[in-house]
Amino acid sequence: MSHFSIASLQLDVSAKDNLAEIEQEIAKTVRVFPWVDMILLGELASFGSDPANAEAMPGKAEQFYCQLADKHNIWLIPGSMYEAEADKTYNTTPVINPDGEVISRYRKMFPFYPYEKGIEAGDQFCIFDVPDVGRFGVSICYDQWFPEVTRTLAWMGAEVILCPTMTNTIDRDIELSIARTNAVVGQCYFFNINVAGDIGQGKSIVVGPDGTIIYQAGIGAETIPIEIDMQHVRRVRERGIHGLGQTLKSFRDSKVKFPPYIDGHDKSAVLAKLGDLLVPARESNK
Repeated sequence: MSHFSIASLQLDVSAKDNLAEIEQEIAKTVRVFPWVDMILLGELASFGSDPANAEAMPGKAEQFYCQLADKHNIWLIPGSMYEAEADKTYNTTPVINPDGEVISRYRKMFPFYPYEKGIEAGDQFCIFDVPDVGRFGVSICYDQWFPEVTRTLAWMGAEVILCPTMTNTIDRDIELSIARTNAVVGQCYFFNINVAGDIGQGKSIVVGPDGTIIYQAGIGAETIPIEIDMQHVRRVRERGIHGLGQTLKSFRDSKVKFPPYIDGHDKSAVLAKLGDLLVPARESNK
Protein backbone atom coordinates (compact mmCIF):
# COMPACT_ATOMS: atom_id res chain seq x y z
CA MET A 1 0.00 0.00 0.00
CA SER A 2 1.53 3.27 -1.12
CA HIS A 3 -0.91 5.72 0.42
CA PHE A 4 -1.36 6.40 4.13
CA SER A 5 -3.41 9.08 5.87
CA ILE A 6 -2.36 11.06 8.93
CA ALA A 7 -4.61 13.53 10.73
CA SER A 8 -2.60 15.94 12.84
CA LEU A 9 -4.52 17.72 15.58
CA GLN A 10 -3.31 21.23 16.43
CA LEU A 11 -5.34 21.52 19.62
CA ASP A 12 -6.23 24.56 21.69
CA VAL A 13 -5.07 23.22 25.06
CA SER A 14 -4.04 24.58 28.44
CA ALA A 15 -1.70 23.60 31.26
CA LYS A 16 -4.28 21.22 32.74
CA ASP A 17 -5.77 17.80 32.18
CA ASN A 18 -6.86 17.95 28.53
CA LEU A 19 -7.72 14.25 28.08
CA ALA A 20 -11.52 14.70 27.83
CA GLU A 21 -11.12 17.36 25.14
CA ILE A 22 -8.60 15.22 23.26
CA GLU A 23 -10.95 12.23 23.37
CA GLN A 24 -13.72 14.33 21.81
CA GLU A 25 -11.41 15.70 19.10
CA ILE A 26 -10.16 12.24 18.16
CA ALA A 27 -13.72 10.89 17.96
CA LYS A 28 -14.78 13.84 15.81
CA THR A 29 -11.80 13.44 13.50
CA VAL A 30 -12.49 9.75 12.92
CA ARG A 31 -16.17 10.50 12.32
CA VAL A 32 -15.52 13.29 9.80
CA PHE A 33 -12.50 11.64 8.16
CA PRO A 34 -13.13 7.87 8.43
CA TRP A 35 -10.32 7.18 5.97
CA VAL A 36 -7.62 8.40 8.41
CA ASP A 37 -5.06 5.75 9.42
CA MET A 38 -3.12 7.67 12.10
CA ILE A 39 -3.69 10.57 14.47
CA LEU A 40 -0.82 12.74 15.70
CA LEU A 41 -0.96 15.25 18.57
CA GLY A 42 1.42 18.02 19.68
CA GLU A 43 4.05 17.77 22.40
CA LEU A 44 2.75 17.68 26.01
CA ALA A 45 -0.82 18.19 24.78
CA SER A 46 -2.24 15.93 27.49
CA PHE A 47 -1.29 17.91 30.59
CA GLY A 48 0.92 20.82 29.58
CA SER A 49 4.53 21.40 30.57
CA ASP A 50 4.46 20.86 34.33
CA PRO A 51 6.72 17.89 35.23
CA ALA A 52 4.57 17.40 38.34
CA ASN A 53 2.13 15.62 36.01
CA ALA A 54 4.69 12.93 35.16
CA GLU A 55 3.58 9.34 35.57
CA ALA A 56 5.14 5.96 34.97
CA MET A 57 4.71 4.18 31.66
CA PRO A 58 2.68 2.09 31.30
CA GLY A 59 0.29 4.28 33.27
CA LYS A 60 -3.26 5.63 33.32
CA ALA A 61 -2.84 8.27 30.62
CA GLU A 62 -1.03 5.94 28.26
CA GLN A 63 -3.68 3.27 28.80
CA PHE A 64 -6.34 5.88 28.05
CA TYR A 65 -4.73 6.43 24.65
CA CYS A 66 -4.36 2.69 24.06
CA GLN A 67 -8.11 2.30 24.53
CA LEU A 68 -8.79 5.13 22.08
CA ALA A 69 -6.51 3.60 19.44
CA ASP A 70 -8.22 0.24 19.82
CA LYS A 71 -11.71 1.75 19.81
CA HIS A 72 -11.15 3.73 16.63
CA ASN A 73 -8.79 1.23 14.96
CA ILE A 74 -6.11 3.85 14.33
CA TRP A 75 -2.42 4.37 14.85
CA LEU A 76 -2.11 6.95 17.60
CA ILE A 77 0.87 9.15 18.44
CA PRO A 78 -0.47 11.15 21.41
CA GLY A 79 2.12 13.91 21.34
CA SER A 80 4.27 13.40 24.40
CA MET A 81 3.88 13.19 28.16
CA TYR A 82 6.27 13.48 31.03
CA GLU A 83 7.32 10.02 32.11
CA ALA A 84 8.45 9.25 35.66
CA GLU A 85 11.04 6.51 36.09
CA ALA A 86 12.62 6.16 39.53
CA ASP A 87 14.03 9.61 40.28
CA LYS A 88 14.16 10.73 36.64
CA THR A 89 11.64 12.45 34.38
CA TYR A 90 11.62 12.07 30.60
CA ASN A 91 9.62 13.74 27.83
CA THR A 92 8.23 10.64 26.14
CA THR A 93 6.12 9.81 23.09
CA PRO A 94 4.32 6.46 22.99
CA VAL A 95 3.66 4.81 19.63
CA ILE A 96 0.35 2.92 19.75
CA ASN A 97 -0.92 0.58 17.04
CA PRO A 98 -4.58 0.06 16.00
CA ASP A 99 -4.88 -2.87 18.43
CA GLY A 100 -4.16 -0.51 21.30
CA GLU A 101 -0.65 -1.84 21.89
CA VAL A 102 2.34 0.35 22.74
CA ILE A 103 4.96 -0.83 20.25
CA SER A 104 7.59 1.77 21.11
CA ARG A 105 8.32 4.78 23.29
CA TYR A 106 10.62 7.65 22.35
CA ARG A 107 12.33 9.81 24.95
CA LYS A 108 13.25 13.30 23.74
CA MET A 109 17.00 13.43 23.13
CA PHE A 110 17.35 17.19 23.34
CA PRO A 111 15.22 18.68 26.12
CA PHE A 112 14.96 22.43 25.69
CA TYR A 113 17.80 23.23 28.07
CA PRO A 114 18.26 25.42 30.00
CA TYR A 115 14.51 26.10 30.08
CA GLU A 116 13.14 22.54 30.26
CA LYS A 117 14.68 22.06 33.68
CA GLY A 118 14.95 18.70 35.38
CA ILE A 119 14.11 16.64 32.30
CA GLU A 120 16.45 13.78 31.49
CA ALA A 121 17.65 13.30 27.91
CA GLY A 122 16.86 10.06 26.13
CA ASP A 123 19.52 8.20 24.18
CA GLN A 124 17.63 5.79 21.89
CA PHE A 125 16.29 6.56 18.42
CA CYS A 126 12.76 5.49 17.57
CA ILE A 127 11.65 3.93 14.31
CA PHE A 128 8.67 1.68 13.68
CA ASP A 129 7.14 -0.05 10.71
CA VAL A 130 3.54 0.24 9.59
CA PRO A 131 2.96 -3.10 7.86
CA ASP A 132 2.66 -2.91 4.08
CA VAL A 133 3.21 0.88 4.23
CA GLY A 134 6.70 1.91 5.33
CA ARG A 135 8.99 3.03 8.12
CA PHE A 136 8.33 5.95 10.45
CA GLY A 137 10.57 7.82 12.87
CA VAL A 138 9.81 9.99 15.89
CA SER A 139 11.48 13.12 17.23
CA ILE A 140 10.17 15.73 19.67
CA CYS A 141 10.27 19.53 19.30
CA TYR A 142 13.82 20.75 20.02
CA ASP A 143 15.22 17.53 18.51
CA GLN A 144 14.46 19.02 15.10
CA TRP A 145 17.10 21.72 15.66
CA PHE A 146 19.80 19.02 15.57
CA PRO A 147 20.23 17.67 12.02
CA GLU A 148 21.97 14.59 13.39
CA VAL A 149 18.61 13.34 14.67
CA THR A 150 16.87 13.51 11.31
CA ARG A 151 19.92 12.21 9.48
CA THR A 152 20.11 9.18 11.77
CA LEU A 153 16.40 8.42 11.46
CA ALA A 154 16.70 8.59 7.65
CA TRP A 155 19.83 6.41 7.82
CA MET A 156 17.75 3.90 9.81
CA GLY A 157 15.16 3.92 7.04
CA ALA A 158 12.52 6.39 8.22
CA GLU A 159 10.44 7.65 5.31
CA VAL A 160 8.18 9.77 7.53
CA ILE A 161 9.29 11.69 10.63
CA LEU A 162 6.65 12.63 13.20
CA CYS A 163 7.74 15.56 15.35
CA PRO A 164 5.21 16.66 18.00
CA THR A 165 6.05 20.14 19.24
CA MET A 166 5.12 22.65 21.93
CA THR A 167 6.52 26.02 20.91
CA ASN A 168 5.11 29.24 22.33
CA THR A 169 8.17 31.42 21.74
CA ILE A 170 9.18 33.90 19.04
CA ASP A 171 11.42 31.36 17.28
CA ARG A 172 8.48 29.44 15.79
CA ASP A 173 9.04 30.98 12.36
CA ILE A 174 12.61 29.67 12.45
CA GLU A 175 11.27 26.19 13.17
CA LEU A 176 9.17 26.35 10.03
CA SER A 177 12.31 26.69 7.94
CA ILE A 178 14.02 23.99 10.00
CA ALA A 179 11.13 21.61 9.32
CA ARG A 180 11.46 22.18 5.60
CA THR A 181 15.21 21.65 5.77
CA ASN A 182 14.79 18.42 7.73
CA ALA A 183 12.42 17.07 5.07
CA VAL A 184 14.91 17.83 2.30
CA VAL A 185 17.97 16.60 4.18
CA GLY A 186 16.20 13.36 5.09
CA GLN A 187 14.28 13.13 1.80
CA CYS A 188 11.23 12.25 3.88
CA TYR A 189 7.85 13.56 4.95
CA PHE A 190 8.24 15.77 8.03
CA PHE A 191 5.23 16.40 10.28
CA ASN A 192 5.98 19.17 12.78
CA ILE A 193 2.76 19.50 14.78
CA ASN A 194 2.50 22.23 17.40
CA VAL A 195 -0.15 22.90 20.04
CA ALA A 196 -2.25 26.06 20.15
CA GLY A 197 -4.05 27.95 22.89
CA ASP A 198 -2.38 28.94 26.15
CA ILE A 199 0.74 26.82 25.68
CA GLY A 200 1.58 27.01 21.96
CA GLN A 201 1.65 29.27 18.92
CA GLY A 202 0.27 26.76 16.45
CA LYS A 203 1.67 27.16 12.94
CA SER A 204 2.03 23.41 12.45
CA ILE A 205 3.67 22.41 9.19
CA VAL A 206 3.74 19.31 6.99
CA VAL A 207 6.51 19.09 4.39
CA GLY A 208 7.06 16.59 1.61
CA PRO A 209 10.32 14.77 0.77
CA ASP A 210 11.07 17.27 -1.99
CA GLY A 211 10.75 20.25 0.36
CA THR A 212 7.25 21.19 -0.75
CA ILE A 213 5.11 22.70 2.00
CA ILE A 214 2.01 20.51 1.90
CA TYR A 215 0.22 22.51 4.57
CA GLN A 216 0.97 25.22 7.11
CA ALA A 217 -1.57 25.94 9.84
CA GLY A 218 -2.57 29.20 11.45
CA ILE A 219 -2.41 29.94 15.16
CA GLY A 220 -5.74 28.44 16.27
CA ALA A 221 -7.11 24.92 16.62
CA GLU A 222 -7.05 22.93 13.38
CA THR A 223 -7.49 19.39 12.14
CA ILE A 224 -4.98 18.60 9.41
CA PRO A 225 -5.79 15.41 7.44
CA ILE A 226 -3.04 14.61 4.95
CA GLU A 227 -2.71 11.62 2.63
CA ILE A 228 0.93 10.80 1.97
CA ASP A 229 2.40 8.71 -0.84
CA MET A 230 5.30 6.50 0.18
CA GLN A 231 6.19 5.89 -3.46
CA HIS A 232 6.86 9.61 -3.72
CA VAL A 233 9.50 9.29 -0.98
CA ARG A 234 11.11 6.38 -2.75
CA ARG A 235 11.11 8.13 -6.10
CA VAL A 236 12.67 11.27 -4.64
CA ARG A 237 15.35 9.18 -2.97
CA GLU A 238 16.03 7.30 -6.19
CA ARG A 239 15.94 10.18 -8.68
CA GLY A 240 16.70 13.22 -6.53
CA ILE A 241 14.76 16.30 -5.54
CA HIS A 242 13.36 17.69 -8.81
CA GLY A 243 15.69 15.21 -10.51
CA LEU A 244 18.65 16.97 -8.85
CA GLY A 245 20.09 16.40 -5.36
CA GLN A 246 20.26 12.77 -4.22
CA THR A 247 21.46 13.64 -0.74
CA LEU A 248 21.09 10.25 0.93
CA LYS A 249 23.06 8.52 -1.80
CA SER A 250 25.78 11.16 -1.59
CA PHE A 251 25.94 10.78 2.18
CA ARG A 252 26.12 6.99 1.80
CA ASP A 253 28.93 7.19 -0.77
CA SER A 254 30.98 9.91 0.92
CA LYS A 255 34.40 8.94 2.28
CA VAL A 256 34.49 11.90 4.67
CA LYS A 257 35.02 11.04 8.33
CA PHE A 258 33.35 13.78 10.34
CA PRO A 259 35.54 14.71 13.34
CA PRO A 260 32.68 15.43 15.81
CA TYR A 261 31.43 11.88 15.39
CA ILE A 262 34.87 10.27 15.59
CA ASP A 263 36.49 12.30 18.33
CA GLY A 264 33.28 13.09 20.22
CA HIS A 265 31.11 16.20 20.01
CA ASP A 266 32.23 17.15 23.53
CA LYS A 267 35.90 17.30 22.48
CA SER A 268 35.82 20.63 20.65
CA ALA A 269 38.08 23.26 22.20
CA VAL A 270 36.01 25.95 20.48
CA LEU A 271 32.71 24.69 21.87
CA ALA A 272 34.26 24.30 25.31
CA LYS A 273 34.89 28.04 25.40
CA LEU A 274 31.16 28.77 25.06
CA GLY A 275 30.68 28.26 28.79
CA ASP A 276 27.87 26.59 30.71
CA LEU A 277 24.38 26.05 29.32
CA LEU A 278 22.47 28.64 31.36
CA VAL A 279 19.54 31.01 30.98
CA PRO A 280 21.15 34.33 29.92
CA ALA A 281 21.47 36.87 32.72
CA ARG A 282 20.53 40.52 32.48
CA GLU A 283 23.41 42.64 31.23
CA SER A 284 24.02 45.71 33.32
CA ASN A 285 24.93 49.02 31.68
CA LYS A 286 26.36 50.37 34.91
